[in-house]
Amino acid sequence: MTISPELLLQHSDAGTLWPAEDRDASNWPDLEVAYRDALAVRALREKRGEQPVGFKIGFTNRTIWERYGVFAPIWGTVWNTTLAKADGDAGSLNLGQLAQPRLEPEVVFGIRATPPRAPTLEALFDCIEWLAPGFEVVQSHCDRWKFSAPETVADSGLHGRLLVGRATPVRKLASDGESLDKMLAACTVRLWHGDQQMDQGQGANVLDGPLHALLYFVEELQQYPGAPELKPGDVVTTGTWTDAWPVEAGQQWRADFAEPLPPLTVRFD
Repeated sequence: MTISPELLLQHSDAGTLWPAEDRDASNWPDLEVAYRDALAVRALREKRGEQPVGFKIGFTNRTIWERYGVFAPIWGTVWNTTLAKADGDAGSLNLGQLAQPRLEPEVVFGIRATPPRAPTLEALFDCIEWLAPGFEVVQSHCDRWKFSAPETVADSGLHGRLLVGRATPVRKLASDGESLDKMLAACTVRLWHGDQQMDQGQGANVLDGPLHALLYFVEELQQYPGAPELKPGDVVTTGTWTDAWPVEAGQQWRADFAEPLPPLTVRFD
């Protein structure tokens, strides 16, 4: 027995934790069943008028796997109601109705074409229109961020909000997939809360680079029955370069990415 999609959505809407008795009674036997329920929640959100605008990839950063007890990437849906675009290099996000929110600096891809079956890095490069710095706010409806991998999937991939920074056409940064892959893997970021540096990371932390994370995600998406296709106009955020940091309303955070990526600042309401 698992927590029903309807109840999963109710907790997501309210920002409330899953009650201990519900979790104790639930048993997602594997990721396939968890994705089935996550896709059922997606269908409920579409039915009430929300529009999917892309995907998030979670747990691509191997340096935090041991801390959270999840040892492989997951994915979830990004919505028109959870996506915001920065004004230049700064923007704001509302944390209302989020459960235990945490912040992650990432790279976001804008998709220009649906990838082919079993794509290569070069084939993926041809499917990308732009890239941008991003802040994903992740959340967990499991108390104290203690969960199993299937629970993270059923919990909509832990996605809460996504702020996309200034986009750069990918062909202004690289001429092919190999050079883009090397550039992003070598790129670094420093994460600041106000005037205090909280963390630092590198693109290589996410499955050896964000383009590799995108490749992994596309291969995973293509193998799940009933999963939607990646399509032109979608955004894909590829996973945090640092640990995920707890955030509160009233705070301001900044990610200083190394060139050629611009910085990004977020204010929380």
